[in-house]
Amino acid sequence: MKFSNLKECITALLNYLGYKVPDRDLVGLRIRNTENVPDKLVGISLRRRNQFKPDVVWDVLVKVFQSNAVFGLSDRLEVHLDHVMMLAGNGRMTVKTKVG
Repeated sequence: MKFSNLKECITALLNYLGYKVPDRDLVGLRIRNTENVPDKLVGISLRRRNQFKPDVVWDVLVKVFQSNAVFGLSDRLEVHLDHVMMLAGNGRMTVKTKVG
């Protein structure tokens, strides 16, 4: 697999997984090679959805490939998207008034 194809796959995967996630919410990824390295997990830390770009994932994966030759992309990978919903609003209580 060419690296340009891999970048396209990462972009498509992030678009698919985070497609309904609002920009203010936090997202992270956990990637595990289920065939060769099932006990090791590659984690990409939580950050706002609008800051979670394919280049962020790519930079982490490149470091993993350089340090761990067994972690191959031709194997089966399991990908989990972690999603933390952030509250919207300013945190004030609503004051209800009674009319009449």
